[in-house]
Amino acid sequence: MRSTFRDFLRTEAAGGLVLIAAAAVALLAANSPWAELYFKALHAAIGPFSLLHWINDALMALFFLMVGLEIKREWLSGHLARWSDRILPCIAAAAGMAVPALVFLALTSTSPELARGWAIPTATDIAFAIGVLALLGSRAPASLKLFLTTVAIVDDMGAVTIIALAYTPAISWPALIAAGLIFAVMIALGRSGVRSLWPFLLLAGALWLAVLASGVHPTIAAVLAAFAIPCNDSEDSVLHRLEHGLHPWVAFGIVPLFGFANAGVSLVGIDLGAFIAPLPLGIALGLFLGKQIGVFGSVRLAVALGLAERPAGASWLQIYGVALLCGIGFTMSLFIGGLAFSDPLLSDAVKVGVLGGSLLSAIGGYLLLRWAARAT
Repeated sequence: MRSTFRDFLRTEAAGGLVLIAAAAVALLAANSPWAELYFKALHAAIGPFSLLHWINDALMALFFLMVGLEIKREWLSGHLARWSDRILPCIAAAAGMAVPALVFLALTSTSPELARGWAIPTATDIAFAIGVLALLGSRAPASLKLFLTTVAIVDDMGAVTIIALAYTPAISWPALIAAGLIFAVMIALGRSGVRSLWPFLLLAGALWLAVLASGVHPTIAAVLAAFAIPCNDSEDSVLHRLEHGLHPWVAFGIVPLFGFANAGVSLVGIDLGAFIAPLPLGIALGLFLGKQIGVFGSVRLAVALGLAERPAGASWLQIYGVALLCGIGFTMSLFIGGLAFSDPLLSDAVKVGVLGGSLLSAIGGYLLLRWAARAT
């Protein structure tokens, strides 16, 4: 039987490299003679929304659908199926979200209006992180790839919960009740043995519209739809078919497009002061310092207390390198930043912080893991 996890790693690694390239092109475009065209195109109206809005709220719903499918599969029959497999990544992910948030709040304490961005440095970009790890090839043991993937998946669960609870300004209860009824129908279809994709896809679209009308961010609808889609151990299950069908489009199309649309920030007139302002500094150090302290510190503590075992075949130095890679918060951090701040100046500051913290984490993690491989 084909290994879903190996397929996932190959797709995520290649997609992560494409995402890195898309982010680089966005930065070049935003600081080139075509910068005006780049920004005008993103804000061009297409029907009721701008192009950027369609990318962030509609296309990214497919990304969150993919996230939901991965979480459900791993939880039911994958690497999070047993409690013993869940302990370490759950502890690492929880601490890897809490410590960056505390670092951010400490560094922005003099500006209470920035507290809304506390969740920005809590996320780990699974595609970007695995893409960097893939550059090491066989020098990174399989247990490290598994650990990074499971931590990032649990991290995604936390990020989705944060989006639902912390970034919902007002709720329309009739629309939310309608969304609940649609979700219930999807659950009932799955339990009744329906194995065709189309009913679930049509209902998922209706669920997205209902959640959008309710005031809850519509990407939550995609995660709910994923949880309603039936799954079993067969590769012919509805979930497996949808996951395999979506993965290439999400990894090589939607996520790089999101990166291209959101990573572009003009560096004209930006000096050192812009990097050390409370908002970008809080995000950058939350990702770079907070993540490594939270993930590595919690793993060392969990192993010392006998709550979990260290990933097989991995040295503590290599685990520390992976903890650094967890500070790559690109996609989800930019997404949460867009929800937290609508002011263009603050949005640019968010991008500077996310790019700075993610770049430091990527370079630091890669160099440490490369050196650690030679030392073992």
